[in-house]
Amino acid sequence: MGAALVAGLLSAGWAKPEELLVVEPVATRRDELAAAHPGLQVAADLAPDVAGAVVAVKPGDVEAACGALAAAGVDRVLSIAAGVPLARLESWLNSGAAVVRAMPNTPALVGCGAAAIAAGNGAGEADLAWAEEILSAVGKVERVGEPLLDAVTGLSGSGPAYVFLVAEALVEAGVAVGLPRAVSETLTIQTLLGSARLLAESGERAEALRAAVTSPGGTTAAGLAALESRAVRAAFMEAVTAATARSMQLGHG
Repeated sequence: MGAALVAGLLSAGWAKPEELLVVEPVATRRDELAAAHPGLQVAADLAPDVAGAVVAVKPGDVEAACGALAAAGVDRVLSIAAGVPLARLESWLNSGAAVVRAMPNTPALVGCGAAAIAAGNGAGEADLAWAEEILSAVGKVERVGEPLLDAVTGLSGSGPAYVFLVAEALVEAGVAVGLPRAVSETLTIQTLLGSARLLAESGERAEALRAAVTSPGGTTAAGLAALESRAVRAAFMEAVTAATARSMQLGHG
């Protein structure tokens, strides 16, 4: 997710490569990032005079990352680490640090991310605006209370994987009914892209758009009946619930 955010910020022109510093302890990963983004500062350790930082590590590595930030005197932090609550982040940073917790998703890589942010005790409007500016450079941002971030994780944080699974299934289905794989992939991708744009730009709700394409006794009705018979709607609801519960578990250590 951190790599996706860096790529998205650079693509959006939010900053020049030399204005960003990525701290990456793994040498091979540093080399990959430097090669992918010429001019990007990539180092094994935190440099001095850092005004603000984004924590984009696995939950088990957050405490160490915050300790390094505290030692360097960094007092404005945006965390995109899944499941790590504000209280724990604040306990690992300097007293009074402005902390904003966020849950973005990987479509930030192409400027179409979805994220939600929540403010810690020391974060004011300016800090929220700073975090919002970073994440809005690569997508849309919503402000929520921290208790809702687990649900955000289950829905939009994990959501791209659900969509990619649907895409995989549709491609395989197209092949199964006789389409060449390349044709099936092209049609699947464009169908998902077009449907998302229609939903975003038409002003209609999802159920209205679904009804509009479903003629009584037609092909779409037959396909939807097959999906409903397999409880696909319920499966998606269970997936979001399970991912939300896992985020809560991570938050409790």
